[in-house]
Amino acid sequence: MAGSKEIRTKIRSVQNTRKITKAMEMVAASKMRKAQERMRASRPYGEKIRTVAAHLSHANPEYRHPFLVERDTVKRIGIIVVTADKGLCGGLNTNVLRLAMSRMKEWEAEGEQFDVCTLGNKGFGFMQRMGAHVISHVVGLGDTPHLEKLIGAIKLILDGYRQDRFDRVMIFYTKFINTMKQEPVMEQLLPLSGERLGAPQGAWDYIYEPDAKVVLDQVLERYTEALIYQAVAENMASEQSARMVAMKAASDNAGNVINELTLIYNKTRQAAITKELSEIVGGAAAV
Repeated sequence: MAGSKEIRTKIRSVQNTRKITKAMEMVAASKMRKAQERMRASRPYGEKIRTVAAHLSHANPEYRHPFLVERDTVKRIGIIVVTADKGLCGGLNTNVLRLAMSRMKEWEAEGEQFDVCTLGNKGFGFMQRMGAHVISHVVGLGDTPHLEKLIGAIKLILDGYRQDRFDRVMIFYTKFINTMKQEPVMEQLLPLSGERLGAPQGAWDYIYEPDAKVVLDQVLERYTEALIYQAVAENMASEQSARMVAMKAASDNAGNVINELTLIYNKTRQAAITKELSEIVGGAAAV
């Protein structure tokens, strides 16, 4: 059994660790509220532009935007993987990367090739270690998503689809369900499916200025960028929630370890005292 000095040292070490995890839990809780507010604030814009895009896609059948055209065969896929820049958030990054790798292995077995765009440091490092072909990446996203940081990386994927280098574009991210639950998901980004756009009620049409092609090019590109921005916002809200839960669990576990070590310390100290008393009594009896 370890001596009382070693046990006291372990107790102090665990107490210091608990202070750190407790502070990180409080910071994550504060950031989580702000991230959830940003995520919810972006939803009305995404819903409105989705409605406009649905109306436009059904209102002008003589011009079909490339983002709306289904490809007959799929030979190459563009993949966008959204992860966090930092760890200590439970299995958040691991789960979405595991989902991405399983899908990539399935596509590879079917003879399909893929290029990867990563948003977040964890995903970038993982894809590099796995030997994936990373054509663009963004790291250092911070606590607030900024579209100007993302636009350069995702433009390569969107232009690749427009120029027929990709037949399909998929996005992987962690969807925010609630504070205790976050779910890794895979969604088809391009071509924009009916499930994404929906079907408008009744017949819709617009007056296009200068013409339908220019309007559709701008609106559908903005809509696709809004989808990616919303995915990043969802992932950030999930990250802070997962980190808060993970740090709370770490703080609780540290408290349990401290209680166990304190009990062991008391037993060791009591045994030492009992031993000394026995030696004193034995010495007195010998005299």
